[in-house]
This record gives sequence, structure tokens and C-alpha cells, in this order.
Amino acid sequence: QAQLVESGGGSVQAGDSLRLSCAASGLTGSRYAMGWFRQAPGKEREFVAAITWNGGSTHYADSVKGRFTISRDNAKNTVYLQMISLKPEDTAVYYCAAGLWATTDYARYAYWGQGTQVTVSS
Repeated sequence: QAQLVESGGGSVQAGDSLRLSCAASGLTGSRYAMGWFRQAPGKEREFVAAITWNGGSTHYADSVKGRFTISRDNAKNTVYLQMISLKPEDTAVYYCAAGLWATTDYARYAYWGQGTQVTVSS
């Protein structure tokens, strides 16, 4: 059974950095792209970043370009989201997801983690 477990969230000050991790298990039969999404209170889930199965291509939301970096270590079945220069508007629950395509469309991802909270105070 596929399982994604996020970690690394927390409460930080504006301008600080965090690195989120997503450990995947049970993903068999296909090479999965991975994505990060976030959802703030009262808002819809939004795309943050995605990476192809081999790490050869990455995509970012405009709001995080230049500040966030997605990467993966397939030997460890783990995907990362390095976040720098955090802003209060980055506050949200961050979810990782696995799917066949590195797309911005959350409906295209088949597997989801439970999320990790990131809170950025000014």
C-alpha cells in the first residue's frame, strides 16, 4: 500500500528557511513524479512545485520561484522541498503527492501524504 509521510514543518520567522521531506513507500509498478501542494486556512489547495521521476525537470508556482527548490533522492525514496526567505503568506499545510505526471493539477496525483504545518510569522 502506497504511503507518503511528510516531515520538517514548523514555526519560523519571516526570512528563515525550512526543509520539508516526504518519505514514500509502497509505490510500485511505475516511476512516479512528485509534487508539493499547500493549503492555507479558508483557501483552496494550490500547487507549489513538482519534479519528474528522474529529477530531470522541475516546475514551480510563480509565488515560490527563486525561494523554493524541489529535489529527490530515489535511492532513499524521498523528495524534498527546500524553502528559503519564507514569508507569512507561505503559511499553510504542505502536502506531498505522487502521480504519473509532474503537473500543477492536483487531481492528477494519485497518492497524498497527511501534510505538515508550516507557520511563518512576521
